[in-house]
Amino acid sequence: MLATATQAMADPPAPSATTTTTTTPAPALALGTPPELEQTLTLLTSHRSVLGYMLLNRGQPVTIIRHSGVVFEGEQGKKYASAIARIVQSVQTGLEDVSGGHNDGDDIRFMRIRTKRHEIMISPDERYLLAVLHDPATT
Repeated sequence: MLATATQAMADPPAPSATTTTTTTPAPALALGTPPELEQTLTLLTSHRSVLGYMLLNRGQPVTIIRHSGVVFEGEQGKKYASAIARIVQSVQTGLEDVSGGHNDGDDIRFMRIRTKRHEIMISPDERYLLAVLHDPATT
């Protein structure tokens, strides 16, 4: 999951003086975060075009496990988390509809949604969702 999101970030990492990063670990991950996860999340936040990331659980209701970036703080973060979960569920339901209900393990692996101002990359997993908000205009 995380490797897919990292590979999708094509621009080289560069420090940004204007980027504010706030990381909020959840108690469940705070003690036992695998080093490769830490390395991937650090790599993601080092890209100057990355505005932030969210690591969410796929339970109901969706909860933020960890996030970075002011855009995902507070109520705004909760809105993004809910919207991301709804987007993934809607696309998965649509795929099941067109396949006649037989998905044969053909689950969503990666989504990239681009608007005028931002691009959001979502990498779903069985238990988690990783979403990265990125400014495509920053090079």
